Amino acid sequence: MTIATSYEALARMLDYPEEKQQLQDDYNLVSTFLNKRRPGAPISEFAEFVDASSLAALQEEYVATFDFNPATAPYLGHHLFGDNQKKGGYMIMLKQEFERCGYTPIGTELPDHLSVLLGFLAHLARQEGQGTRQPFIAECVLPGVERLSTAFDARQDSHWKVLVEAARLLCAEDCKEVPSC
Repeated sequence: MTIATSYEALARMLDYPEEKQQLQDDYNLVSTFLNKRRPGAPISEFAEFVDASSLAALQEEYVATFDFNPATAPYLGHHLFGDNQKKGGYMIMLKQEFERCGYTPIGTELPDHLSVLLGFLAHLARQEGQGTRQPFIAECVLPGVERLSTAFDARQDSHWKVLVEAARLLCAEDCKEVPSC
């Protein structure tokens, strides 16, 4: 199990759910990776939620959590900058970084969507060692994930909160040995 596989699986989990079995398979990948590095990582309750829910119920809660609630929207630019010009600069920088590194996001989400950024981190993990990924996490991803995680503190009832926390843990673990993180 590699960090690239974990980023990729978590990216799919934080995207709109299309298939229940895929969520369960991705949960197993992420859970295995996190539990090896951070025993007791709080992700098991998500598996219970997926097992007990229909695909329609998963989709409904995803939309209610991420699409109908701006406080927990998965767009990191929103959490970092709100609605001002700095967010536009952040989006442009992300697109330029994707292009520079040869990454083409799957789907139609904006470049600051957490699932897109996790997919990019998976791409970087497959392409290189420690050079670009950890500074990118420290500067462009982790601050936004931490703010999104804080926004979820007010929503104790959301099953998706543990996935945002898993993203925070995975990014923090990835840059643990790098002073800039």
